[in-house]
Amino acid sequence: MKLSIIITTYNSPEWLEKVIWGYQCQTTKEFEVVIADDGSGEPTRSLIDRLRTEVDFPIQHIWHEDEGFRKCTILNKAIVASQTDYLLFTDGDCIPRKDFVQVHIDKREKGYFLSGGYLKLPMELSQKINKADIASGNCFDTKWLLKNGFPNTIKKLKLTGNRTLASLLNSITPTGATWNGHNVSGWKKDILDVNGYDERMKYGALDRELGERMMNNGIKGKQIRYSAICIHLDHARSYKNKKDLSFNAEIRRLTKSEKRTWTDAGIETTSRYPELKETK
Repeated sequence: MKLSIIITTYNSPEWLEKVIWGYQCQTTKEFEVVIADDGSGEPTRSLIDRLRTEVDFPIQHIWHEDEGFRKCTILNKAIVASQTDYLLFTDGDCIPRKDFVQVHIDKREKGYFLSGGYLKLPMELSQKINKADIASGNCFDTKWLLKNGFPNTIKKLKLTGNRTLASLLNSITPTGATWNGHNVSGWKKDILDVNGYDERMKYGALDRELGERMMNNGIKGKQIRYSAICIHLDHARSYKNKKDLSFNAEIRRLTKSEKRTWTDAGIETTSRYPELKETK
């Protein structure tokens, strides 16, 4: 296996199934999938058990009890459980284009992380996409999307299949390369060197903060938002609130101003991972 794909999920089996079928349609199968499950119920567990018998890659299901939004904690558990030295992070509502994994493999480089892109779909279109649309690639075809209700905006350029144009757009986009949970990859060692995700953080830029510590530690970001693309299925965010956003913003402020490269609330703060401590 050339990399581990860590997919976060929480009680969204319908979306997760579409995402897993996206990985079944990849041009390479040299990977494992590690599902970081923040406390989903039996429907998600049953789905994963069934999908294990239907896909051509191994699936790990890393789960903990539902005690509220603990995405950072389950991500850290998934990082430790991963079996390769290169990790690709995405969400259980992001269907990858068929070349998604291969792009991350081809463009990985020591000293860098890769920042990919996504195209967000409206709810009606998110619900309409089925297994056949994923297998055929229709859901990544702009003509098909426009015909089925996607607004005709410049954002459709994110789905360009022209590699030369994608490279050009990567180079001129005003958006900097950041560590985003929907589509980002990096070396496991670089993530462990900054102690993984800060488990104090709830919803709101928790991924960015990890990337900022990595950059403070000398790791650079490489922009591939038009080369490695996924489509983002719509969903509600009941866990979003001003208190958590403000708390997270303060952690990020300190990470930036103090150029922090480590969090004391990460992987090595508990006794969950004695085998990891022995190898460091």
